[in-house]
Amino acid sequence: MLILVLLTLALHAAIAGLFYTFSMSVMPGLNAIAPAQAEEAMRSVNQKILNPWLYIPFLGAPLAALVAGLLGEAPAALWFFSAAAVNFAGSFLVTVAINVPMNNALNAGTMSWKDYSPRWTAWNTLRAVASFISLVLVAIGLTTVV
Repeated sequence: MLILVLLTLALHAAIAGLFYTFSMSVMPGLNAIAPAQAEEAMRSVNQKILNPWLYIPFLGAPLAALVAGLLGEAPAALWFFSAAAVNFAGSFLVTVAINVPMNNALNAGTMSWKDYSPRWTAWNTLRAVASFISLVLVAIGLTTVV
């Protein structure tokens, strides 16, 4: 169980760090260049980020927390279930319902950088906050396991 919880913690940390990095450095960096260049760079990022190194923490974090909750005992299970729920709602659903459609619009040329960047960054920041909250919930659960 301890190995599963540590894996769950690492997956949550990875996805939280990814979202944080985008909001605090990637997007401000892209905003500092010409909009056409920023759009081109973000299109490239949108293509290259779709790989197993993204999917492992993105899909694995809530699934691992769910499994830890199912295998764990109270009170740890409640913390793991809470982490899975926060991650699913704040990371997975926001990504699927908002950020990916915006990426698709940018890729298709139907959304300008001016419209895309502030809105995408705000929603991404929400994903980062939700991911960090779920990371803390896993960490609290871990303290009840050891």
